[in-house]
Amino acid sequence: MITLTKVRELNLSAATAGRPLHLSAASGLACLNSFNYVVADDELHLGVFRANSSEPGHLIRLFGGELPASKADRKKQKPDLEALTLLPAYGDYPHGALLALGSGSRPNRRLGALLGLDAQGAVRGSPQVVDLSPILAPLDDEFPALNIEGAVVSGGELRLFQRGNKRHVDNAVIRFPLSALLDTLSSENTGAIKPSAIATFDLGQIDGIPLCFTDAAALPDGAMVFTAVAEDTDDAYNDGACVGAAIGIADHKLRCLHRLERPYKVEGVDARMEGDVVSLLLVTDADDADTPAVLFSATIPR
Repeated sequence: MITLTKVRELNLSAATAGRPLHLSAASGLACLNSFNYVVADDELHLGVFRANSSEPGHLIRLFGGELPASKADRKKQKPDLEALTLLPAYGDYPHGALLALGSGSRPNRRLGALLGLDAQGAVRGSPQVVDLSPILAPLDDEFPALNIEGAVVSGGELRLFQRGNKRHVDNAVIRFPLSALLDTLSSENTGAIKPSAIATFDLGQIDGIPLCFTDAAALPDGAMVFTAVAEDTDDAYNDGACVGAAIGIADHKLRCLHRLERPYKVEGVDARMEGDVVSLLLVTDADDADTPAVLFSATIPR
């Protein structure tokens, strides 16, 4: 069993109209130098938090407009940002960029946001909204219920993590050549891009509910740390009770899986190698707008 240590709540110095002073549905995490970047699946913004600090974070707007206040209407209209990954230097981004990705579970959830970085890892310039349909739309032919929850860049590949559910239990890691993604982001290729490989994973069950991917992070050797939760839902749209969670390591197959001591709904992870252990930061989604998301730390053996 893995025990998580609470680092902080994801409170904010200022919120959008009608929203609480915190992120509540953290769904993707990327840590770079002194910055912890967080996307939330019910917001139009990126959360920015200083590492090793309890000071409130701030928001960077990614998309225009406003989302409805009611939970049901908000769910229908949100871009459903579920993954956040770091891209290497390319084109107009000499210090790399952050890419936030929608889940693809509905046509309006196939947008992304691209944010350039400076040499210190801080966001520079204005975010660019990008259409990820060339990569996500072809996956409708592969999965009965597309739901991308994680993304990593490793070994010249973009790897997307498809989340299963009670009805469609298969989880999958979907691989694309990174060059194809970068061409799409540069508008040099707007045609459909087929994956180079798809590997399915069975992560087992907790109380009869399948464990399913919620995020991932790359390790230096090409393996990937992932988070998974057992959520009592039959589809990629509706939420359900979280009865358990786990952290694992995979490459082309499952290497290990560690249950969490408590059923935190972990939906974002950052991983660093430190000797013979992997040090993790994780963020949670409580499925309740009034409950702040939490940043946790943990370690697992490599």
